[in-house]
Order: sequence, then structure tokens, then C-alpha cells
Amino acid sequence: MRIILLDIGNVLLDVDFMPFCRAVCRDVESGAKQLMERYCQGELKELHDTGRIASLDFLRMIAADPLTRDLTLQQLRLAWQDIFTPTPDCESAVGQLWQSYELWIMSDIDPLHFAFLLDRFPILRNMDRYLLSYEHGHLKRSPEAFRYALDLVGRDASELLLIDDRQVNIDSCCTVGIESILFQSWPETLASPLLAARQSPAIERGA
Repeated sequence: MRIILLDIGNVLLDVDFMPFCRAVCRDVESGAKQLMERYCQGELKELHDTGRIASLDFLRMIAADPLTRDLTLQQLRLAWQDIFTPTPDCESAVGQLWQSYELWIMSDIDPLHFAFLLDRFPILRNMDRYLLSYEHGHLKRSPEAFRYALDLVGRDASELLLIDDRQVNIDSCCTVGIESILFQSWPETLASPLLAARQSPAIERGA
């Protein structure tokens, strides 16, 4: 059975951190961009995404920041989580792929976002497996993330295919022999010759 390693952010769900930044900062004009740089990209976010900073500690850092309005940790958590919308055609595309491939989510993500996504978006609940950076400790820009996937699956790299929107992740997986599709849109991805070449007979799954 062929396995697709499927990214979440900007593949299944569009991500926009700016609504969070605007919602929690004291001064939208001067503070939103600074909050974006401080917590939504860079070192602190990477530490959170790889499980090296606990989610509660991460939220407390944001709450203590002078740029941030006086909000409860629950208010901060909800603002942090609610930044996703489905990409066009994602549900029908996943349904099509699921007929012929085993689908593994492979995402650079933190526990707060993943818990929210499972609750909010049913499309994520029936995947065959989840490889999450906060659990195994590697971002996809590191080949170690893909070596972990290979060790877990116990198959040759030719059995796996990555669909991801970031070139750095595409380059990383190629170093361990896994082929990939750089995501632009679902119609373009589904038309990829790589998918056609790897397609398996329809999978019979139990109820």
C-alpha cells in the first residue's frame, strides 16, 4: 500500500496568524507585526512546535508580554487556535486520495493547534496515522523528521510520497529518498504524474 505524507498548513487548511496578533495586541498598528515575529515564527514557535516549550508556558509568555492586552489564558488559547480555514477542494481531494492511498498527516504543529483542529475539522479525524513535530521533536526542514517516518513505516522510501507547500521541506525529504509534490492547489496536485504512477487499487477499509 502506498503512503502519502500529507501536510496540514496551507495544504489541507489555510493558516493566517495575523487575526491572532490583532486580537491580542494592545496597539494593532504598532504591536501586531511584533507579536507575529516574536511568537508566530522564529525560535519560540519552533520550540513549541517541537515540544521543547509546554503549551501552558508558551501562553504564559504571551500573556506576560507588554505588547499583549490583559486576557485570560483561555482567551489567549482560543485566539491562538482559531486561525484556520479549509483550502479550496480539500475535502473532495482527500476523499479521492483515501480510496487508493494510506494517508498519514505529517505536520510541524503544536498541541494547542492539533487539539483544536481535530475538534473543529472532521476531515482530520480519519487519517491512518499522525506524525506530529511536537511528539517526535523534529521539524520537516530536518531530514530527521523523514528518517523517523521511514523507521516507523518499515518500508522503502519509494513507498512514501510527501505533499507539502514549503520548498525547504521538499528538499529535506528528498535527501532521504522520498519523492514529493510541492503543493500549489488541489486540482494541480491531483493531476500530478507522481500520483498516477503510484496509485494503488482501491483500498477496502473497515467500518
